[in-house]
Amino acid sequence: MRAYAKWGWIHRPTHPLGIALTLALLLLCVLAFLAVDRASHSVSDTLFGVFPFWAPPFLLHEWLAAHLRA
Repeated sequence: MRAYAKWGWIHRPTHPLGIALTLALLLLCVLAFLAVDRASHSVSDTLFGVFPFWAPPFLLHEWLAAHLRA
């Protein structure tokens, strides 16, 4: 199953499974951003607060995309 295709440095979804995983990742990132931004006082507070919630899902997404590409 080819759920993703290589697209430069990243992978783009080409199958409904890949699209669903990507949308779930984006929803998680938006919810994390809103939760962190609610308590932040500056842009740097938001960026430092959101990084621990964004880095692992993006790394997992790239790992899954690399393995679901073959």
